[in-house]
Amino acid sequence: MAEEHHHHHFHHKKDDDIAEPEVVDYKKEEKHHKHLEQLGELGAVAAGAYALHEKHQAKKDPENAHRHKIEEGIAAAAAVGAGGFAFHEHHEKKEAKKEYEEAHGKKHHHLI
Repeated sequence: MAEEHHHHHFHHKKDDDIAEPEVVDYKKEEKHHKHLEQLGELGAVAAGAYALHEKHQAKKDPENAHRHKIEEGIAAAAAVGAGGFAFHEHHEKKEAKKEYEEAHGKKHHHLI
């Protein structure tokens, strides 16, 4: 019979290993997410522009209109996806900023 393999997802540390606290540079993380957000925005604009171009081509080139409409739909879907990615990265950037402020004693007091 074939050997059974067990996959362990947790790595156990030996007792003599000392776990060091992980240092996180929240400002660097915030900047990283800002760049990814900007890339997502750029991708959304570029894909949206290409979708509009293909829509124009479908009207201009009726012989290949079906192909242009398909490419327009793909580009529109890519624009939505890139916009969603930008939105996600915006949220991650805000979270990194919040973690930085909490780590450095800047607390938000909501009175109302």
